[in-house]
Amino acid sequence: MLFDSSLRRDLARNFGATVIVLVTIVMTILLIRTLGQASRGSINPSEVLLIMGFNLIGQLTTILALSLFITVVSTLTRMYSDSEMVIWFSSGQGLLRFIGPLLRFAWPMVLAIVLLALFAWPWSNQQMQDLRQRYEKRNDIERVAPGQFQESGQGKRVFFIDKDSPDKRIGKNVFVYSEDGPLESTTTAEQGRVEFHGADRFLMLESGQQLLRNRETGEVRVTQFKQYDLLVDTAPMSAALDIASRQLSSLELLKQPTAVNLGELSWRLGLGLCALNLILLAVSLSAVNPRAGRSYQFGLALLTFVVYYNMVNIGQSWISNGRIGFGPWMLSLHGSMFALAMGWLFARNQNWSWRNWLARVRPNPSTAS
Repeated sequence: MLFDSSLRRDLARNFGATVIVLVTIVMTILLIRTLGQASRGSINPSEVLLIMGFNLIGQLTTILALSLFITVVSTLTRMYSDSEMVIWFSSGQGLLRFIGPLLRFAWPMVLAIVLLALFAWPWSNQQMQDLRQRYEKRNDIERVAPGQFQESGQGKRVFFIDKDSPDKRIGKNVFVYSEDGPLESTTTAEQGRVEFHGADRFLMLESGQQLLRNRETGEVRVTQFKQYDLLVDTAPMSAALDIASRQLSSLELLKQPTAVNLGELSWRLGLGLCALNLILLAVSLSAVNPRAGRSYQFGLALLTFVVYYNMVNIGQSWISNGRIGFGPWMLSLHGSMFALAMGWLFARNQNWSWRNWLARVRPNPSTAS
């Protein structure tokens, strides 16, 4: 049918352009943020692009939902401005008739949002956490690059080596500065190697000296040594951290229905319901006077998306804190938004307005006289 094909063609063109613009903006923001984390030593600089990719996968749910909403609003407002709506209305196509083509166009994107939220979101978070933990759990020697000063993971030790061996186990011209309470030690050695003694990791320094200074008393002591064992790590590298709820799979959230897990599940499921309700709201929000500008509709649409999306995040926090249950929140938020969207759409379809209602209620001066 001409009506369906022309509408879906405009929607597809606008959706593609909107996704490209939003992905470009998000990638720029992620690049700046990731480079900042790499400069602070939080992530491995060689894994910047990989972490950006995982971050983008996590943000695709919001990007697709916002792109779909903007696409519907921009397409319908253009049809109002170009008087295309007048033609469709005069041919018997009311606003309710737009729901079918819009849903047939949007269902693949809504399905993608749900699948990304339920499966890709926890997977990407888990991958990023694994990369960060693997980088943070490196021992102090592995962090050191030849010719560079490197601070240890605890921030109480600084290493420097002039050059290292191909296997990165032996370093030449080693410098180590460390703090332990009021004591400061500066150790230099011709070379050092890494050895394990049980679960502990030691740096074996050879042919050097150590300067030990007490900041409180000012006492200084210099010691020459042929071999000095410096403890680097005291815990096994396989120590695991607790898994956050956003890294758990959706099936695990259902198996462990704690308040925090239910809050996370409400956020994941809420994104798909949010996208559907926003499509219905966009039909009513797009009504614009052809003689007026479209800036008001776009501003109102943006405000609607921000408020609705933030309510989904607030609901996650409230459920996690036990202030409200999972079922009542999902029904109250998404159910009320669906009722609002359908009621507003029905009122638009029947051409109801506050002005017409007030004109009917207000008495006519000529009749009163």
